[in-house]
Amino acid sequence: MKRTSSLLVAVLAAFALPVLAQTNTPNVDQRQANQQQRIDQGVKSGELTGKEAARLEKGQERIQKMEDKAKADGKVTPKERARLQKAQNVESRKIAREKHDRQHDRNHDGKVDRPVKN
Repeated sequence: MKRTSSLLVAVLAAFALPVLAQTNTPNVDQRQANQQQRIDQGVKSGELTGKEAARLEKGQERIQKMEDKAKADGKVTPKERARLQKAQNVESRKIAREKHDRQHDRNHDGKVDRPVKN
């Protein structure tokens, strides 16, 4: 009995692993987490205004929906992975651009701080 059940588990695992491997997207998930940290850090430091952060978070949500849609059929194809990576590259550039523009909210009052004119 014990031998039969272990054989059954081995057979089920052999069929389940390829399915899990095809829908697993650890690189996409890790990059999403990193980009979310960059947005949070930008808000905390005042490099991003509330509107900028909301816009960037909406972009992150769009990528998450793309990933969910790619996983829906049980397999993430190389073409889908490439589309996800391209979308993440675009969002990464947007985050960098917004963090390094001249709009700041360093006092966290919800308003854009104006540079002091000399």
